[in-house]
Amino acid sequence: MFRIDKLNVKIKDTDKEILKDFSLTINNGEIHAIMGPNGVGKSTLSKAIMHHPDYVIENGTITYNGKTLNDLTTDEVARSGIYLLMQDPTVIEGVATSEALRTALKERGNDVNLFSFIRDMKKELESLNLPKDVMNRSINKGLSGGEKKKNEVLGLTVLKPSFIILDELDSGLDVDSLKIVANNINKYLEDNKDTSVLIITHYSRILDLIKPNYVHEMYDGKIIKTGDISLAKEIEKKGFTGVNEVEMSDIHE
Repeated sequence: MFRIDKLNVKIKDTDKEILKDFSLTINNGEIHAIMGPNGVGKSTLSKAIMHHPDYVIENGTITYNGKTLNDLTTDEVARSGIYLLMQDPTVIEGVATSEALRTALKERGNDVNLFSFIRDMKKELESLNLPKDVMNRSINKGLSGGEKKKNEVLGLTVLKPSFIILDELDSGLDVDSLKIVANNINKYLEDNKDTSVLIITHYSRILDLIKPNYVHEMYDGKIIKTGDISLAKEIEKKGFTGVNEVEMSDIHE
C-alpha cells in the first residue's frame, strides 16, 4: 500500500507552499489518476515522493508497504520499488542505457546473465519501436521527446517496479506513440498484477488507454473531488473550474 497523509510541501528556500494537507491512499494493484490545471501541485507531488532537492516536506508522511519514505534519499526511494516516468527526461552523457539499467539491477541484487539481459532488451526495444542502438547510446542522447518517453518505459520493463508514477506521460507523444507506450505499460501491468500506478495528467485521453480505478481532481495543493472515469469525462466537458465553488467550499469546511 502507498499512502500520503496530510503532506505539506514547499519550494526550497522560499515560503511558497505547494501541497497543503495532501492525502491519498493507493492499494496494491490499483490505478489512480490525478487531474488538474497547471500550477496546482501535480508534478510537485511526484517530485516530493522522489525527494527532489528543490522541494521540502514540512509536515505529513509518505509511506510505502509500511515503510516511511520521508527521510530516504532518491535512490533509496527507487530501491523500495517506486519508479517515476518523468515528464521531461534528460540526456545523461557518457552513460549507456544498457549499462545504467544493468547496474541498477545489480544494486537491487538482481544480477542477470549478460546474454539474457541483452536479448530481453532487444525484445523490449522492438516492442517500443525504438532503434536497437539505443541500448548502447548515452541515456536519451539523440532521441526525440516521444522516444525519450519510450526509453523511460524501457527502464520500467527492465527494472520491474511495484509502484509506477506516470508524470504527464502523454506530453510530447503523438497518437501512435502514445498507443505504443500505453500498450507496453498495460502489458507490464497484466504480467505484474500487484503493481500500483499513479497517473498525473491534464487530459483524459491517456485514461482511455490506461484505465484508472479512481480519478482525483486536484486544486490548490490538495484533492477536491474523487470519482471514477466519469469524473475525467466531466472535467473534459466542463473544464477544471466546473467542479464548482460549492463543492470546494464544502471540502474546506
